[in-house]
Amino acid sequence: MRRTVQLIVLLLLLCQGYGYAQTTKVSGKISGSDNAPLIGVSVQVSGTTQGTVSDVDGNYSLSAPDNASLVFSYIGFVSQTVAINGRSSINVVMATDTKQLGEVVVTALGIKKDERKLGYAVTKVDGNVLNVARESNVANSLSGRVAGLNVQGTSGGPGASARLNIRGVTSFSGTSQPLIVINGVPMDNTVRGSSGEWGGADLGDGLGNINPDDIETMTVLKGSTASALYGARAANGVIQITTKSGSRGKTTIEYNTNLQFDRAVDNTDFQYVYGQGSQGVRPIDAASAISSGNAAWGERMDGAQVIGIDGQPHAYSPARDNIENFYRTAPSWTNTLAISGGGDKGTYRLSVSNLDGKSILRNSGLDRRTVNLTTGYDLTKRLSFNLTANYIDQKDQNRPYLSDSPLNANNIIFLAPNVDQAILKPGFNPDNNGLETAWNPDSYATNPWFVVNQFKNDLSRKRLISALSAKYAFTDFLSLMGRVGYDYSSDRRFNVTPYGTLYSASGEGGLENLTLGSRLELNTDALLSFSKQFTEDFSVDASLGANYRRNNFESSRLYGGQFIVPYLYAPSNLRSRNSEYQYTQLETPSAYYTADFSYKFLTLSTTGRYDQFSTLPRDNRSIFTPSVSTSFIFSDLIESSVLSYGKLRASYAETSGEPAQPYQTSFYYNIGNPINGVPRASFDSRLPNANLKPYSLNEYEVGTELRFFQNRIMLDAAYFRRKTNGEIVAASLSSSTGFESRSVNLGSTMNRGVEAMLTVVPAKTGSFNWTSSFNITKLKNEVLEIDQSENPPALQTGTYRPMNGNISIVKGLPIAQVMAYDYKRDASGNIIVGANGVPLRGDLKPMGSGIANLFGGWNNDFTFKDFNLSFLIDYKFNNKILSATEYYSYTRGLNKATLEGRETGIVVEGVKENGEVNNISVPAYTYYPQLATNVSSVAVLDGSFIKFRQLTFGYTLNQAILANTPFQAVTLSLVGRNLFTIMKHTDNIDPENTISPLVTYAGVEGGSLPFARTYGVTLNVKFK
Repeated sequence: MRRTVQLIVLLLLLCQGYGYAQTTKVSGKISGSDNAPLIGVSVQVSGTTQGTVSDVDGNYSLSAPDNASLVFSYIGFVSQTVAINGRSSINVVMATDTKQLGEVVVTALGIKKDERKLGYAVTKVDGNVLNVARESNVANSLSGRVAGLNVQGTSGGPGASARLNIRGVTSFSGTSQPLIVINGVPMDNTVRGSSGEWGGADLGDGLGNINPDDIETMTVLKGSTASALYGARAANGVIQITTKSGSRGKTTIEYNTNLQFDRAVDNTDFQYVYGQGSQGVRPIDAASAISSGNAAWGERMDGAQVIGIDGQPHAYSPARDNIENFYRTAPSWTNTLAISGGGDKGTYRLSVSNLDGKSILRNSGLDRRTVNLTTGYDLTKRLSFNLTANYIDQKDQNRPYLSDSPLNANNIIFLAPNVDQAILKPGFNPDNNGLETAWNPDSYATNPWFVVNQFKNDLSRKRLISALSAKYAFTDFLSLMGRVGYDYSSDRRFNVTPYGTLYSASGEGGLENLTLGSRLELNTDALLSFSKQFTEDFSVDASLGANYRRNNFESSRLYGGQFIVPYLYAPSNLRSRNSEYQYTQLETPSAYYTADFSYKFLTLSTTGRYDQFSTLPRDNRSIFTPSVSTSFIFSDLIESSVLSYGKLRASYAETSGEPAQPYQTSFYYNIGNPINGVPRASFDSRLPNANLKPYSLNEYEVGTELRFFQNRIMLDAAYFRRKTNGEIVAASLSSSTGFESRSVNLGSTMNRGVEAMLTVVPAKTGSFNWTSSFNITKLKNEVLEIDQSENPPALQTGTYRPMNGNISIVKGLPIAQVMAYDYKRDASGNIIVGANGVPLRGDLKPMGSGIANLFGGWNNDFTFKDFNLSFLIDYKFNNKILSATEYYSYTRGLNKATLEGRETGIVVEGVKENGEVNNISVPAYTYYPQLATNVSSVAVLDGSFIKFRQLTFGYTLNQAILANTPFQAVTLSLVGRNLFTIMKHTDNIDPENTISPLVTYAGVEGGSLPFARTYGVTLNVKFK
């Protein structure tokens, strides 16, 4: 380690030393025709590789011979060549080039292209919008900013996973996430662990490890044509991350600090009329108080004294602030220090960062330390090297359990309306071996304060994401690049059922996980590139390459129960111990090409990729997937004072996919733990299929980009259609075969939709600017085939704890259908009531998809002199939620709907099974629990919402103030996230509250952590 540090320091000193190799300095300021400084203008000494770029104030500085010329180039502006003639100061005003309005964007394999030439939709998000008001998982910061991208976070506290879907869901297995790529190299974004109907915790994903301060841009490649070069993993699009780098000839030191505070939002709107009790009677002693601790079937609250679960008298009055008092105000503090610069031969940037993020749940949070190094060096005029390395050391303390499960602290929301949460403290009895304090009749609904004080669910991760590349330029138009990308993570998970837990055997708890796991993602590339301007009007850009990918996963788990000595959570302290081992490996060798042919205003592009998947049988593992696209800049043919830029684009692509998990083609046996010394083995309940083959995805897209009145109005719109064929699904088998299902290539889905972003600049003056952008996406998703039978049964993928509803795949409907039981009705539509006066259960019906099909956002940015203000509103519509909170609010008498009939009983408007009009009166405490159990559609909610997602207000100190200080720039910003909900249809939950990032559980709400409102401040300082 010491030698590595010494080498890094030596490299930085060498890079910086080249900046002082010349004694003659040329400096100046670069601005546009409106006198505004231009940032990032390329300044190069003509005929050499020596150069720099302008800084945030448009200033530049470099060394050059007195008789040389400087070339100033910037996308969207006319390039200029200026002779130095011995001058030390040269200021330049660059003119707008209306025929070169495209920006440089990073596409597949890290290849930079002129946006004008792209025949598919790409959206670039600047890194600055991600790190001012930030999320611990940077993926959540993309919500509402990109047309076609649907972001759904998990309610699991700091570092929780996020579900990203571009242009809809295409996979039955839930593997519809886009590929995440850093500096041209794919990274592993596997969800480490998620919650289901029986509990569990969200253990984060790969993208959540990335420090936002190191991100220069995030580019979303939305279409299959855009991502086809990456093969199967990019069938659902790509999010390309480009990290920050240094500039030649200038050393910059930057410090960024962000302090934020999270507060839990109480989204419940329960009734506070009737208090704790059962069958209309309040508790009379501690035993009856415990038996009704989470039930509000008592009497009307009158303020009189009533015995609580602690045996003491308490006021029979509303206790309204339980959520606010139980959850804490959670600080999150991020500090990042970066130094960057370079000389004539190389550049560098080194950053160190620390995030101390507390959860709103006490004794929970994460600590993440990050070191990021980016360096480039020109060894010769033709040979250059680039190295990026990102090291993450993250420790998570007590990852919260989600779902309405044991050890879920959010059971606090189900306290009876008159019970103060403080009565549950500390959650255990220290005089009775720490036995959990009971507060309700269900031992699996753990005392929330016991969770806070005794729970152990820790995760630590050490990760290195790196890439080393070398490029040799044979000529000015032909080059060869070789690259190795390495992503290795090592995880350690330790979680226990604490000693004293009521539901555990003899209250002695157990070891759930002492798990050591590692994951390796290795990618090696070779890319031969050709780029030549044959004439003024015709150019060719082409590349031919190959890739080898290897992914290894290894895990060893030790578990057992019960603990012998209280609170000694060591494997040697277990009465019984078990172990398990997992290992998977897959390889994919590939070859590919890409070619762009440009003639004036027309560009034709094509790509092709050949893959061999080790997860498939030898005879069926290969597939070739092509794509073609074109862009037509029709504005080049029109002289108009209104239309500044106009482009039409069209594309078609085929991509492929492999099984979500390997080893589905042959029999494999599992060696289990022995029973009484006798070895035990088992095999999978899924019948292997030796004839599996890659599934395919075909997509075409047509779109346009229009800009009017010198870019004051801009529109980017697209229509797309994508279809999968041969989706690998688990087809049901008769139990007489000895198997439950078989993997087959029979599934098919269709996604069609439109996406658009409209950007308007209503005001643009010397001191005041206002930019407003609105994006919208409308999707239609349909399951075309499941197993090719005429009326296949619904394919269940997930459910929730009440077990009277589920998430399924249904032919002819969108993926992730919420299935629930409706009322049983007669031919006239009347509700049929049973002999007990409660509506009978009807059929299990699809209620709608758990994934929104209409979503987008509205972003506004204002600048006035040295002040800036921005806000973001985002929205989602037409998704359903299967809500466990709603179900329990009915069964426990907390829902306001249960107020009806409390004194008189309930007579349902309906008919009896014999057709007679119903006249049976049912007590409320009997009716509502049975209704929610029979008719689960009452727990299906509309998940549509509009949210005021983000607000920032900043001030940048005037340069005159900083003239005699060591500071180059200082910006202070007040920030807020998730500030308030403008519209929603869920009375007792946040519509985004979810338990899992997996598509298989999309739409399931299970009582996970409440959403948090965030306030904070960000300070950014750049030193001279």
